[in-house]
Formats: sequence, C-alpha cells, structure tokens
Amino acid sequence: MKQTRLFRHENRERSHETRRVYAAFELAHTAVDFGAALCFIIGSVFFFYESLMRPGTWLFLLGSILFAVKPTLRLIREIKLISMGDAEDVARRLES
Repeated sequence: MKQTRLFRHENRERSHETRRVYAAFELAHTAVDFGAALCFIIGSVFFFYESLMRPGTWLFLLGSILFAVKPTLRLIREIKLISMGDAEDVARRLES
C-alpha cells in the first residue's frame, strides 16, 4: 500500500477537487499575507505619532498573529489533501 505524505506535489494534483482545495487555500494564504503586511505598514506609520502608539502596537500584534496563521493554513491544507485520497485507496485501506 502506498503511503501518502504531507507536502507532496502529487497530493494536490490527484483530481479536480484536490486542485480546487489547493487553490482555495493558496488564496486564503495570500490574503493572510496581505493582511499581515498591511497591519505592519499601518502600525509602523502609527508609531510616528504618540497618540497612535497603542493602536500601532495592536496592529503589530495582529500582524504577528496573521503570520502565525500562515503555516497553520498550510498544515490544514495538507491534512485535507491527504484525507481526500482517491476512492480506490480508501476502499483498499478498509479491506485490509
């Protein structure tokens, strides 16, 4: 029985559905990237003004959290892709 491993290119190319899931997660990953960058840029500008120091700090925290979401999304995507194994593989596993 062939073992499926995480972060393998062939996992995302197995079917139309796996390609669709991969694309959706890539869009989410890119949106999180832009969100984090935007938080850091705006937070940096806020640091020039004493009155905006606290909101700037919160934006930096939010940007950091968004950067932590990125690898989480990738891991969830890979687990989802592996769980979407083709029906033949699933049937073989159930018979064993």
